[in-house]
Amino acid sequence: MTFAQLLDALAGAPDNQVSIPDDWAQGRAGYGGLVAALVYQAMREKVPADRPVRSLAITFVGPVETGQPLQVEAQVLREGKAVSQMLGMARQNDQVMCVVQGSFGASRESMVDVAALPAPVAKAPLECIEMPYIEGVNPRFVKHFEVRWAFGDMPFMRSRKREMGGWMRFRQDEGEIHEAHLLGMVDVWPPAVLPWLSTKVPASSLTWTIEFVQPQPAIGRNDWLLYRAEIEHAKDGYGHTAAMIWREDGELVAISRQTVTVFG
Repeated sequence: MTFAQLLDALAGAPDNQVSIPDDWAQGRAGYGGLVAALVYQAMREKVPADRPVRSLAITFVGPVETGQPLQVEAQVLREGKAVSQMLGMARQNDQVMCVVQGSFGASRESMVDVAALPAPVAKAPLECIEMPYIEGVNPRFVKHFEVRWAFGDMPFMRSRKREMGGWMRFRQDEGEIHEAHLLGMVDVWPPAVLPWLSTKVPASSLTWTIEFVQPQPAIGRNDWLLYRAEIEHAKDGYGHTAAMIWREDGELVAISRQTVTVFG
């Protein structure tokens, strides 16, 4: 199933349950970007359309099993004059697997208007090295994306660069691209600390905060997005990274931060 089909499956499920297929696996778990997108989708349906999502704070509590029912739920914590505060969860086997706190807010007049910093210079997508999908080496979900390296080194190359990233898009036509799709795309990148290692070790996101520029720039279904992450600090098995995402024309789309655990 495609990313969009899984989102539609949740929307059409009267019991708010959906199963993540094996080809969306991430090691022993279901792909975190997809889990977050499913929870966000449930939250989005309970918020007025004129209140776009501003930020999501995501905590991955436990690994989601593929092929097993995942219960997705959302509730309104508070609805003010302009902002809705939401809480979403994904449960499996009566245990919480993912928690998402979301802030949705309508636009308001303000004298503060600061343009984003310019996007970094990068080679065109097709001039960059593609991250291949190799069965048994890459996580299975990678086969659904095109990823091309523009910054830093690939994982497990004993790099000493603080930056990592490049171009990304879905490999298949996923229809109209919106914030749920961005959650799927942004999380495709491995933790920026992995290039520092020389051998393959487990690593996973512990927390993830993502902020969306509003109004969201239009993104075509075949458009490339540019991702650049930088390691801010890493020690004692935890890494802290900050990232930004732009359209090909340099317009800022989203800002992302992650705390990752590294077992090596």
